[in-house]
Amino acid sequence: MIAKLPRWVWIGAALLAGIAGTINAVGFLSVAHQGVTHLTGTSTLFGLALGEARWREAGYFLALIAAFVAGAMFSGLLIRERSLVLGRRYGLALIVEALLLCAAVPLLRGQSVWGDYLASAACGLQNAMVSTYSGAALRTTHVSGMFTDIGIALGAMLRGLPADRLKFKLWTILIGAFAGGGAAGAILFGRFGFGTLYVPAAITAVTGTAYWLYCRYRHVAMDAIARGE
Repeated sequence: MIAKLPRWVWIGAALLAGIAGTINAVGFLSVAHQGVTHLTGTSTLFGLALGEARWREAGYFLALIAAFVAGAMFSGLLIRERSLVLGRRYGLALIVEALLLCAAVPLLRGQSVWGDYLASAACGLQNAMVSTYSGAALRTTHVSGMFTDIGIALGAMLRGLPADRLKFKLWTILIGAFAGGGAAGAILFGRFGFGTLYVPAAITAVTGTAYWLYCRYRHVAMDAIARGE
């Protein structure tokens, strides 16, 4: 089904993967040294905190998980579809993500855990927004699944089975974008600290606004054609 994805989805997914890499870099470089774009490590840390009776830390990790889920839930309420279709409310979702990231900056500067929660919610919203279950699943906030898929594909190739070059290309692009975003985050954090989050916020805000304007223009144009103008 990847072959059926339009080019704008590839470009958007790569851009969002880079954004997620930047956000995660800021999370790891912050005081808590905690990634916020994925839940595997967070869930493990939550289990460790529970097992060692570190209740305050357990509460922090549980809240981080809940924030990610809340962001994904909001995306589901907003978009209400499981396929990427031009015209859906992705622009508004991107703008909301930008607002969450902007709100997280002053909180992080003030050493408030709510900054982590807002950043995690932004990533949950983003990941849910680009996810589709029509034969292909795009994930832009973590890369474990893509590395797994690459390993499976390489194993199949060793057995002499044909490789899906298009999938390899997509996985490589997204993994590279995520890593590149992390590198950019490290560089920017050295200069701007938590203000680094304003960069992905600006990108998502501009992209979301441009997408919304394009969809509105397209809608007006289609109405004009329907009226024979």
